Amino acid sequence: MKNEKLFKSIIGAGLLCLLLAFIMIMSGMIADTGPVLILFFVFLGIGFRGFQKLKGFTYTTMIFAGVTAAMYYPEYFVEYKGYAYSNLITPLIQIIMFGMGTSMSIKDFAGVVKMPKGVFIGLLSQFTIMPVLGFILASLSNFPAEIAAGIVLIGCSPSGLASNVMSYLAKANLALSITITAISTLLAPFVTPLLMKLLAGEFVEIDVLDMMWSIIKMVIIPIGAGLLFNRFLSGKAKWLDDVMPLVSMIGIGVIIVIITAAGRDSLLDIGGLLIILVFIHNVMGYNLGFWVSKWLGLSEKDARTVALEVGMQNGGLASGLAKEMGKIATVGLAPAVFGPLMNITGSVLASYWHRKPPKD
Repeated sequence: MKNEKLFKSIIGAGLLCLLLAFIMIMSGMIADTGPVLILFFVFLGIGFRGFQKLKGFTYTTMIFAGVTAAMYYPEYFVEYKGYAYSNLITPLIQIIMFGMGTSMSIKDFAGVVKMPKGVFIGLLSQFTIMPVLGFILASLSNFPAEIAAGIVLIGCSPSGLASNVMSYLAKANLALSITITAISTLLAPFVTPLLMKLLAGEFVEIDVLDMMWSIIKMVIIPIGAGLLFNRFLSGKAKWLDDVMPLVSMIGIGVIIVIITAAGRDSLLDIGGLLIILVFIHNVMGYNLGFWVSKWLGLSEKDARTVALEVGMQNGGLASGLAKEMGKIATVGLAPAVFGPLMNITGSVLASYWHRKPPKD
């Protein structure tokens, strides 16, 4: 009870910070509200840890604290003594993908044989719905070409581990979710560059072979190393097994902050509209993924799985590709916005479905 009161007090302190920020903004002191807004998100994140239903939002709240810091003080997140922090993005993606590999095994691919229809529909939906939606939204956005290409890029990316977590919480088919994530990730070096050439070629120049190699070195090689680690060393280095999920979460947060700082000026110009379009992209992915699956004959449990796989993309990989293209401050913006937003919408959807077990 004492702990609950403490966490409520911390949330209360955060809300006071928000009120103070609002007063400062109304008084014309927008430039000075940075520290107060950062404290709001930090207090909120810490306070959420004390409540089971809110605990899942702590990570996203802390991401917002980092993004706020990057928007107000970008100079601290762009470079240090001539070293560009964007150089950290590719190795961070490789570490995250290695962590993904350590949590997988060959058994995760067995779902292709056990659930071929669900896997096929999931992969077909993954690589059609979100890419086409991304292209339509990018075409309608009237954004500068490179920022529009970022919307297509997040749509052409495979799903990530976040969809597996949400499938578990939503009482969906976790085995199917893991299989779709694994197969779509392995297909990404071939499918993502071709889709980008087809759908984003009018926005930016796409070198298909170069993008294939970028995905192989950022995804396939680290995941392969992670699979080998899991096969031969799992349990023998328990500290690494325990620390990899945390390292992955911190890595994604750092990537988002770096991209936000690099693209701050563009975000100030089009940030509001970009958030709206990314939100539409994400939510339409859930809806179309679910109803297309139902229409093609999947059970509600499997349709929930496909919905989460389609709506939740691998924003880290998309960010890494933007960096490899040398367009982190433009192409990288949509993936940076998509990541935190999908965690919020995914958590809300998973919580809703958790309270409504599948009818079948």
